[in-house]
Amino acid sequence: MPTYIMLSTLTPEGVQTIKNNPARIREVNSEIEQLGASVKAQWATLGRFDFINVVEAPDEATMARVSLELGSRGTVRYETLSAIPVDEFIASL
Repeated sequence: MPTYIMLSTLTPEGVQTIKNNPARIREVNSEIEQLGASVKAQWATLGRFDFINVVEAPDEATMARVSLELGSRGTVRYETLSAIPVDEFIASL
């Protein structure tokens, strides 16, 4: 299954949501699963991004739906990257 990296930055509203309800982070992971994708790993980070998520989804259309649905709430901004295993990348060259 294709792998994607979701880089997340909380908006001020998102920061307040997480502060008031830290469990919301895991709730969003469940929502991602309901949209057809699966969070395989997740880190809270310092710097430009607040979270880094490794997500598997069957295709780009599913990831687009996940990004659009979550981004439409106004609490987080996402940058999603397609991740290609190095061996597959080398073989494609």
